[in-house]
Amino acid sequence: MSHQFATRAVHAGIEPEATSGAVMTPIFQTSTYAQASPGEHKGYEYSRTDNPTRTVLQAQLADLESANHALVFASGLSSIDAVLNTLSAGDHIVAGDDLYGGTYRLFTKVAERRGLQFSFVRAQDPQAVEAAMTDRTKLVWLETPTNPLLNLVDIAAVSKIAHAKGALVGVDNTFRSPYFQRPLELGADIVMHSMTKYLNGHSDVVMGALMLRDQGLYERLKFLQNSIGAVPGPFDCWLVLRGLKTLALRMRQHAVGAQAVAEWLEQHPKVERVLYPGLASHPQHELAKRQADGFGGMITFFIKGGLEESRRFLSTVKLHTLAESLGGVESLIEHPAIMTHASVPPEVRAQIGLTDNLIRVSVGIEAVEDLIADLDQALG
Repeated sequence: MSHQFATRAVHAGIEPEATSGAVMTPIFQTSTYAQASPGEHKGYEYSRTDNPTRTVLQAQLADLESANHALVFASGLSSIDAVLNTLSAGDHIVAGDDLYGGTYRLFTKVAERRGLQFSFVRAQDPQAVEAAMTDRTKLVWLETPTNPLLNLVDIAAVSKIAHAKGALVGVDNTFRSPYFQRPLELGADIVMHSMTKYLNGHSDVVMGALMLRDQGLYERLKFLQNSIGAVPGPFDCWLVLRGLKTLALRMRQHAVGAQAVAEWLEQHPKVERVLYPGLASHPQHELAKRQADGFGGMITFFIKGGLEESRRFLSTVKLHTLAESLGGVESLIEHPAIMTHASVPPEVRAQIGLTDNLIRVSVGIEAVEDLIADLDQALG
């Protein structure tokens, strides 16, 4: 019997622990495992390779993303790096031009030095992706919605183009979560999450994940996970298992709050423009409705003025916490040009529209009236 998402978020991959019957997955806080004789063991040898707490988390994540396999890593960036490590010097990657600053830095300052080549394009135009592809293109890397401009990429259209040229498609699904969007169902090959964000949901873990269907690709990535060793500890895995149980509830509330805040901001005289896929004014609102089951909890808006007005506003909010990251139960607000995207060169920021009056909000699960009142007093 197939269950609904909210049920699977509580039960998928979870069985009472065999020895004691513990309902909650135990934290297997061990680095190594006893063997009956050399090479004869119970499926676990060393916790870099596998750990029982991690195994349960990976099973649940695979289920939630409509995948066959999941692998977890010590951070979102180390999970992206694992994907890059499936490639060889001279291989070419087409990527969206509006990416999280850390991803852009990994691509341009680390991976390029290893001989990988990148083309950054307006991925919201599938033709731009197609035009950038060469016979060396092995991977198309997307974010949708993008960070921080909330541009949407048509995953099905881009996947069709990439597969026709023999390239894989990887989608960073951090902003949406599998509750709202499942890229593998739309044709993508790899889904990546910074689990630091919505999947954990409580701003107390840094972790990444890859979800995929193909057995051969899984075996290559599993080899890399073990060989490079950027794996999370069992306690962090347990915290994410705990967070996942309320994922459906949290995502519903994030989206309700974000819709109300975005609609309010759009009417405010000191706000130049609001970007939120749930607004009819969003240029890709129809694609948002078609591709996902909801609009998420992230809002980007442009305050009237520049850096000075942005600083004053961000220094005056009280309920919103001025901090990097997103996806926690608390509302976070930040200035991408100075904070999360400072690693993107100024000329690139200017090119994609990441200006000094751009504010990014991660709407939490607080009472919407209180969040609006806080923004109102700070804009005033």
